[in-house]
Amino acid sequence: MLFSCGCSMPTKKKDVTLIIKTPVLDIYSMTRPDINSSEDFMREAGEAFAASYEKANVSIQLEVYQYRDIKKAVTDTFDTADSPDVLYEDYHNMSSFIHTGKVIPLDDIITEEFRNDVNDVMWGMSKVQGKTYMIPHLSRQNILVYNRELFREAGLDEYADAEQKLQNWSMDEWEKILDTLAQNLPENTYPMMMYGGDYQGDMHIMSFIRAFGCPIFQEDGTFRIESEEGIKGLQWIQDGVERGWYPPHPENLTIGDNLELFFANQLGLMMFNNTTILMMDSLDNYGFVNFPGNVATSFVTGFEVIDNGDDLKMQVAKDFVSYICGSEEWMEISAGNLPVSKKVTEKYADQIPMLEDFANNIPNVVNFTNNSPNWQGKENSVRSVFYPHIHDLLGGTVTPEECAKAIDKDCNAAIAIETSLHE
Repeated sequence: MLFSCGCSMPTKKKDVTLIIKTPVLDIYSMTRPDINSSEDFMREAGEAFAASYEKANVSIQLEVYQYRDIKKAVTDTFDTADSPDVLYEDYHNMSSFIHTGKVIPLDDIITEEFRNDVNDVMWGMSKVQGKTYMIPHLSRQNILVYNRELFREAGLDEYADAEQKLQNWSMDEWEKILDTLAQNLPENTYPMMMYGGDYQGDMHIMSFIRAFGCPIFQEDGTFRIESEEGIKGLQWIQDGVERGWYPPHPENLTIGDNLELFFANQLGLMMFNNTTILMMDSLDNYGFVNFPGNVATSFVTGFEVIDNGDDLKMQVAKDFVSYICGSEEWMEISAGNLPVSKKVTEKYADQIPMLEDFANNIPNVVNFTNNSPNWQGKENSVRSVFYPHIHDLLGGTVTPEECAKAIDKDCNAAIAIETSLHE
C-alpha cells in the first residue's frame, strides 16, 4: 500500500519512497483504541511523518507479512528494490539481521533524554559489540500463569489465595508445588506445560536451564550448557517426566497442545505474557509467577534501519525512527503492551493490570537469543538444532550430560557462520 502527505512540497525537494515492513502483530493501545496492530501503527505514524517532514517529499510504502514469511519478505529482498528501509519487528527476529552487515548502527539518533527514559536492560538487548542496532518501542514479558482453582483442589491454598501480583518461588517451593499437583490433581490433569515437539519452546526450555545458574552463553557469545549448572537444569527437566510434572509424552507435544489443556482446565501452569493477560475475562482466576530461578524473558518490539545504498533514503529512515522516539503521541501507543519508556510506564501504571509488576520485573528479564547470528529461519539455525535434543531428553533416550554436550556442539556450529557488522 502506498500513501503520501496531502500537502504540496517544493519541487526542489527530492522524492523519497520509504519502504517500511512489519509482521502481523497485535498492539493493544490505551491511547488510540483504533490502533490494534503494527500495521495500523505504521500507517498512522507514516502518514504523520510524511506530512511533517521538510527535508524531502516522502511517500511511505508499507508492507505487512506473516511471521512464517519473514525470510521471503525481508532477508531475501536485501540488495533489491523491495528491501525494507525500516523494520518494525520483534528483536528475536531482527537480531539475526544485524549480522548480515545490512543493519546500520543508530547511536547517533539517540538523544540523552531518550536514552535515560529507557531501562538499561532494554538498551543491552539492542546492542551488538557496543553499538545500538535496534531501537526499542514496546515489549511483552513472558512469565508463567497458574490456575488458582486447580491449586486449591490440590491443597495448595497458600498459593491459590496469594495476593494478585507477580511472584517468585524458591526451587524448594517449585518442587513442592509440582509434586503436590502431580499427586493430587484429577485424572488427565497435569501440573505444568512441557514440550519438545517443535522449535517454539526454545526460550522457555532455556529459562528452565537457567534456574540453576547456567547463563547459557559465555562471554564470547558461544553456548556452554555442558557445565555443572546446565546439567542440573537438564536433569531437573528430565526428572519431571518421571515425577509426573508434565502431560504424557511431552517430547511430542507443542505449545499449542499445552495451551489447549490449560484452557480446558487440565493444566496447572502455562507460559503466558502480559498481552495475553489483557485478553483474560478475569484475572481473579489466575496467579502469576516468574520461571524457576526468578527468570523472565521478553519479546521486545522496535526498529531497525537497513542500508540499501541510498544515503538520502537511509537518512529519511533514521529521521522516521527519531520522529517516533521523540513523539509523546507515538511513544504512548505502547501503553497497553509494556512501554519501554519510563515516562509512559509511570503515566499509565494504574490503568494497565500488573504494569507496575512487569516494570519492576525488568531486572529479571534475560536476552534469550543473546543477539546471536543464525537464530532462526534456516535448517541449521539455533532454533532448528536445539529442540531435537530436548525431544530426546524428555523421551529419555539421552542423559542430561549427553544432551548438554550435543546442544553446545550443534548450537555453536549454528552461530559460527560468516558474519559482518555495518560500520
